[in-house]
Amino acid sequence: MSDHRIQTIRVHRINIPAKAVHSHGSGDVAGINVAILEVTTDTGITGWGEASPWPVFTGTAEGCAAALHVHLRPHLIGQDPVQVERHMSMADKIVVGHPEAKAALEMALLDITGQICGLSVSELVGGRQRDDMGMSFSIANPDFAKDLEDVAAMWADGVRIFKFKTGFSDHRFDLMRLEKMREIYGEEADIRIDYNQGLPAYDAVRRVRDLEAFRPTFVEQPVKMHEREVMAHITQVIDAPIMADESVFDPKGALYAAQIRMADIFSLKIMKSGGIRRALEVAAIARAAGIEVYGGCMFETGLAHTAGAHLMAAVPDLVLQCEFYMATYYAEDDILTEPFPVRNGRVHVHKGKGLGVQVDPEKLEKYAVTPVLE
Repeated sequence: MSDHRIQTIRVHRINIPAKAVHSHGSGDVAGINVAILEVTTDTGITGWGEASPWPVFTGTAEGCAAALHVHLRPHLIGQDPVQVERHMSMADKIVVGHPEAKAALEMALLDITGQICGLSVSELVGGRQRDDMGMSFSIANPDFAKDLEDVAAMWADGVRIFKFKTGFSDHRFDLMRLEKMREIYGEEADIRIDYNQGLPAYDAVRRVRDLEAFRPTFVEQPVKMHEREVMAHITQVIDAPIMADESVFDPKGALYAAQIRMADIFSLKIMKSGGIRRALEVAAIARAAGIEVYGGCMFETGLAHTAGAHLMAAVPDLVLQCEFYMATYYAEDDILTEPFPVRNGRVHVHKGKGLGVQVDPEKLEKYAVTPVLE
């Protein structure tokens, strides 16, 4: 038990515009629409969390805000913030689903706990394995000429990993873009492919085989999230590694995926797993089954990116790196007082206490879409 108690909980609903529309096999996105959680103790310590949902994937920002303010807040006021597992178990009993809201809660509690004991979040959840990791950028603009301009600028910044969002246009468009990328950057570019569930199951194998000629590092989630047996079949017959994202949310889903060998890789995301520690449980199952992991993200601010970087810093083995690019290369602005640290194509992990970052209250006010819930 600690001498600290949760005194106030505030929920901010914000929307930050994007620099360009990003298209995916499951829909278009043109901004970062999230719920920001602010938890303050009676001793003056503030912890921050973020719920970053996607309606076609996990949930809605409005639902996350309600889960945090209406359902979870009454059970947290006056409680010891360092009893993280107790509070997360309570959250699972009080609210079904809403993994992003639970991720925000865990994020804020770990931020507070780290500040109290003088450790970073990555140290709290198992120890820091690395201080930086390669960053992947998603090529998803329907205007491919504009994407090529952005890629050239990022190439100059040292970025070498690029993930093509496919399946939102016709197959010829996907082939053309990959061919152009290889023509310009050759083998030095690490190319990945992500369908975001965009392929019909009956034709998925044929289309994915066409893309193997471009030697992708992996092909992510070609079919619908519930078509797990189809994913397993694709994994068995395609030479390129297959990554599961939408089909693996939590440890239970990871266990089933490992049992049927549904994929060669799992995308780890704090938002779909319901927090950093649950995501590490997914990683442990993957490691036991000989399945690689990758640091994925939703449409996030630098706050959630920071938590994601702490997660991936604690993963024992990380071959495939991460994709925390939104705050730097996608959003028009961010809410942190200091820029999310991306240098020479690599994400750097904060070393301060807790998350190691501060949120700018003026940015929360600037991008607010509803009054603060408190």
